[in-house]
Amino acid sequence: MMLTSKEITKKWETITETKSGLPAGRCFLLAVLAGMFIAFGAMGATVIQSLAQAGLGKLLGASVFPTGLMLVVMAGGELFTGNCLMAGPALIGKAKWPGILRNWGIAYLGNMLGAFLVAVIATAGGVLQSHGQATADLALTIAANKSNLSFLDALMKGIGCNILVCGAVFMATGAQSGGSKAVLCFFPIMLFVLSGLEHSIANMYYVPAGLLMQVMPRYGVETARVTVDAYLLNNLLPVTLGNILGGAGLAAAYAGIHREK
Repeated sequence: MMLTSKEITKKWETITETKSGLPAGRCFLLAVLAGMFIAFGAMGATVIQSLAQAGLGKLLGASVFPTGLMLVVMAGGELFTGNCLMAGPALIGKAKWPGILRNWGIAYLGNMLGAFLVAVIATAGGVLQSHGQATADLALTIAANKSNLSFLDALMKGIGCNILVCGAVFMATGAQSGGSKAVLCFFPIMLFVLSGLEHSIANMYYVPAGLLMQVMPRYGVETARVTVDAYLLNNLLPVTLGNILGGAGLAAAYAGIHREK
């Protein structure tokens, strides 16, 4: 049995109240886990994509990546991008902004730490070399491409991405079984990866992994193709803003549509 869109919107009022009141330590630990889950999905997507031909590899990578959100939804985690749905209740006066902004801030920092830990595992542990040089080359190319987006491209891709991510979380909220939640997470996330859209938390893994590869002799990278400044200004800032606009915009639309007169 699946909840209706109106019922899911109402349920998010309760979820927002609960998330807003989470103790800071618990929220942070759940956010670290969520960042790790998303990063593991990104790591696996890179590995499988590097082992297949271009078109097929992209599809296979997009099919592996959703595992991260499935873990967040069913095992538990505070994911900044999904929590943009908390804006809906606030915009119709059903929740308070201070608690929401507190949750977003803690979740963002926790997600960043979790994603970075997986980047360390992937690089220092040789995961990005375990299947040959093609995997390492692809990981560095992904990081370089993401660091060289224009502000507008990154912003627009961030908006599109989080419409799909929050759409997946929104639908999964209304599912009653684990299998249903998994299916509802899978297709929107596969679509955003396949389309090349930008997810701020995934990028907290992708680009730091490229940065770490450049300072580890085992990867033999002779030139700096990725810089911290480019990462922050060309990717993380505009993609984060886009993710907020996309996710909060979707939440606002459903909150407005189902608002009680």
